[in-house]
Amino acid sequence: MDQNRPPYSSLITKEGSVEFQINNLTNRVLRLTFHLKQHSKDYSSQRGLRKILGKRKRLLAHLAKTNPIHYENSINRLGIRKSGTR
Repeated sequence: MDQNRPPYSSLITKEGSVEFQINNLTNRVLRLTFHLKQHSKDYSSQRGLRKILGKRKRLLAHLAKTNPIHYENSINRLGIRKSGTR
């Protein structure tokens, strides 16, 4: 197992699944957030982070509609706060 991957990443085996994509995007968000703490004026990375967050938000909305149980499990496992409905 890769040293950089969190332990919960091994639970999701299908690379094309929505859960895997959300997990992968969450890991990228964490890495970019750490990078931006050190390089606060890196505007290209800020833009990339916003794009990743938007994609993850859309995937989470899709997962919430199609499979609410997996949505709740993913939210809890990754420590992502539950987005409110408007």
